Amino acid sequence: MFHPLPLYIGLRYTRAKRRNHFISFISGTSMVGIALGIVALIVVLSVMNGFHKEIQQRILSMASHATLTDPYGGIANWPEVLEQVRANPHVLGAAPFVEIQGMLASGAQVSGAVVRGIEPVEEDEVADLRQHMINGSIDDLVDGDFNIILGRDLANYLGVGPGDKVTVVTPQVSSTPIGVMPRLKRFTVSGIFAVGMADYDRSAAFIHLADGARLMSLGESVGGVRLKLDDMWQAPRLAREIAYELGGVYRLVDWTQVHSNFFSALAMEKRMMSIILFLIVAVAAFNIVSTLVMVVTDKQSDIAVMRTLGISPARVMGIFMVQGTAIGLIGTVIGMVAGVLLALNVEPVVAGIESLFGVHFLDPDIYYISALPSDVHLVDVLRVGGGAFLMSVLATLYPAWRAAKTQPAEALRYE
Repeated sequence: MFHPLPLYIGLRYTRAKRRNHFISFISGTSMVGIALGIVALIVVLSVMNGFHKEIQQRILSMASHATLTDPYGGIANWPEVLEQVRANPHVLGAAPFVEIQGMLASGAQVSGAVVRGIEPVEEDEVADLRQHMINGSIDDLVDGDFNIILGRDLANYLGVGPGDKVTVVTPQVSSTPIGVMPRLKRFTVSGIFAVGMADYDRSAAFIHLADGARLMSLGESVGGVRLKLDDMWQAPRLAREIAYELGGVYRLVDWTQVHSNFFSALAMEKRMMSIILFLIVAVAAFNIVSTLVMVVTDKQSDIAVMRTLGISPARVMGIFMVQGTAIGLIGTVIGMVAGVLLALNVEPVVAGIESLFGVHFLDPDIYYISALPSDVHLVDVLRVGGGAFLMSVLATLYPAWRAAKTQPAEALRYE
């Protein structure tokens, strides 16, 4: 006799179809339901991972991994600070900057903006502004020329383009014969950039470092130093170590603090979407309950015969747990394989659907991201598959327990 016996009989019940085709149909439907639920969950999570990765790359292409500033004013010895931080093996790049929270005005249009003074060559070490230029070049930012580069949406709002003039108004004030007046300076628009993020395209502008220092009356000082690290996920720890090595008093901010609310919202969105979509898998998994209940009812006489031959209730319970687990396992494996394959090819699949029906799900004229990026994480796949399989196993417990409680005399009374 084949051992273990519950495994043999349970698998035999799974593939037997000669008596009740309806039960076999329900079993197949349960497998398909589990597989489709897993496919949907894997694909959606992968697409969300792709969007999050794309957004994160766009943010970090402009934002530094960490920033060192002097809480009491500008950093006067910034060339020495740059040399020290660049000597750290974890620092890939460092650049000085001056940041101004001000307003930009052109004619009757006025908009708040963050104006950052940069050194073009050194800025390439910490940000990808050069790659996002759609008009002009960051090399046009020359000391004393008072040129300015605007985000695309900000330039459109102000109604300006390359060669036009904008006025930068700062919170600092100057004493004049007619009283205290805000400090302002006219700049020439020399370029336009587009990142694809409203935080930059709508409210960011760049000027030369020296022009920003003059505007802020910092003299030879700078506002701070921006850092690019070899491991962005270790930015909080590495930035603290770098600040400790420098000595003195510095205000330390890393990218996880600046964008913490945004990335927390993305993580919460992914978590809630996972819970919602997992209900699809749950519904399919608990179809196994109805399947096994019908199987137990159909096999009452078989169960009674096995009990009279000496099979224990625990083994009877194992038989039907094996059958339900087999259904769940097959559906889970099919769903995981199909889900990964579809997630890896979601862009050509979507492109084919768009071409077939003549539609655009993400119109490039409206959305900055016009394709569906996909990033398959092995952890997500294993969690989805493991969760679906576990729910399938749990769904077998009650019907299997009912089968184990079958009384042979009652089941065979009318046989």
